[in-house]
Amino acid sequence: MKPGERIPAIEFHIPGRNYKLIFTILMVLVIFFFLLDLLLGSVMLRPSEVFKALFSDSGGMADTIITKFRLPKAITAMAVGIALSISGLQMQTLFRNPMAGPYVLGLSSGASLGVAFVILGFSSNLTPDAVSVTGNWAIAAAAWVGAGSVMILIMAISARVRNIMTILILGIMLSSGISAIVSIMQYFSNETMLKSYIIWTMGSLGNLTSSQMNVMVVSVAAGVILCLASVKMLNAMLLGENYAGSIGLNVKIARFIVITGTSILAGTVTAFCGPIGFIGIAVPHLARIVFRTADHKILIPGTILLGGIIMLVSDIISQMPWSDNVLPVNSITALIGIPVVIWVILRNRRYSDIF
Repeated sequence: MKPGERIPAIEFHIPGRNYKLIFTILMVLVIFFFLLDLLLGSVMLRPSEVFKALFSDSGGMADTIITKFRLPKAITAMAVGIALSISGLQMQTLFRNPMAGPYVLGLSSGASLGVAFVILGFSSNLTPDAVSVTGNWAIAAAAWVGAGSVMILIMAISARVRNIMTILILGIMLSSGISAIVSIMQYFSNETMLKSYIIWTMGSLGNLTSSQMNVMVVSVAAGVILCLASVKMLNAMLLGENYAGSIGLNVKIARFIVITGTSILAGTVTAFCGPIGFIGIAVPHLARIVFRTADHKILIPGTILLGGIIMLVSDIISQMPWSDNVLPVNSITALIGIPVVIWVILRNRRYSDIF
């Protein structure tokens, strides 16, 4: 194939799957759990109150609860689920490693280090709770750089080391090393900066300001667009970089696009919501189970929908409806994601035709 020619389509489908029906069901579930997330909480609301608050300005208590608290949190949950799931899918394809994910391989830790440099190293005014638009973009950019640096380092390691478990162990060690650097920065930080960073590390879907949400939605949308633009690249890279290069794919450009998109997605979520684990590694496998395909033309929109559903469910559970208590969302995602990861490890040979 001559350079510049289109990459031929690669079929990975298993016959007999009605993708339109599956997508329709998933979209209905997204809408259902989104509305359920608005309904449930410490204060129970009737469906009529929720719809009235969404489509008219009543000015009552229900309107305040929905527009100021629950709606932004539900949108944040959707954005987080989409961003982490897609970044995990891209990493698993790029590394051809079923255990790859932003949390496992240290991307979240790298993003945390970038945020730590901003909060602990530059200005105590740049906190995730009260910052200007410039401060929001500074935190997001720092998280992107941190996540991207770790991604490049892991790629360099994976080029020399092919064993999956060795790469995972090195990723865990890298995360530990980054945590040590952050601990040293905390030790030398003043009380105000340290408090700001500790609050950030707790993570939350409901503490974003309107300006932070704007930055987050724009950034996640940019990452999703990059991912959608790389569908054929990702399909080609499933069969190995040598094959991808032989059919005319510029592997270096493809790597750059995937790394950039993944860094934006994982870094943005970590910057504003804290480190959230297991969504990035678990949801892509759920998508493969549901759709029984390795074609990213199907997997990417499927992962988007499943990621949104899982995070909405996690947010609903963490709210503990009919109670004033709120569980850490990280705990819920771990309880959902860990069984999937264990299942993938035990049944890894089933993915031998994909990775």
